[in-house]
Amino acid sequence: MFAGVLMGVAGIVGALQGIAAIADDDVYTRIGDYVFSFDLTTWGWIHLLLGIVIAVAGFGIIKGQDWARGAGIGLAALYIVEYFLFLPYAPVWSVIAIAMGVFVIWALATDSSSSA
Repeated sequence: MFAGVLMGVAGIVGALQGIAAIADDDVYTRIGDYVFSFDLTTWGWIHLLLGIVIAVAGFGIIKGQDWARGAGIGLAALYIVEYFLFLPYAPVWSVIAIAMGVFVIWALATDSSSSA
């Protein structure tokens, strides 16, 4: 349940960040140089699409769908990579998002309620 709720919230927040970045390129300001850089509109689409997929998987976990647990672990790993690459635009939120992704993976990988 914890992982599903966390994924649902993270997905919705990610989608809202994506919409904000698509609507206005001045929402995020880069802090310093970074090897991995994309246009903010590109980041907006990445956040929007991944946020929607993560939210759907989170709701699938809450509903107890079999496919959602494996998808949740994979999407949380992708979420961690996404926010690592997004560090120069929102460093504090990126560190929080990376920690949330780790908690989701931990919760899904150690879930004792489902049989393997």
